[in-house]
Amino acid sequence: MNWDRIEGNWKQFTGEAQARWGKLTNDDLDVVEGKREKLIGKIQERYGKERDEAERDVDSWMDKIN
Repeated sequence: MNWDRIEGNWKQFTGEAQARWGKLTNDDLDVVEGKREKLIGKIQERYGKERDEAERDVDSWMDKIN
């Protein structure tokens, strides 16, 4: 799945994102607005992860929702 599809249908993916990253609030997901970089930033913020680790998490999540 490409990120454009996720971004275009973000509201439909927020439940799956919240299931994967339970520390992300609904407000966090609203701020993300389907933007990959914003999601990575929120994961870093909430989980204290390095950027490369957060990017790998997002890539792994994308692979699983295919």
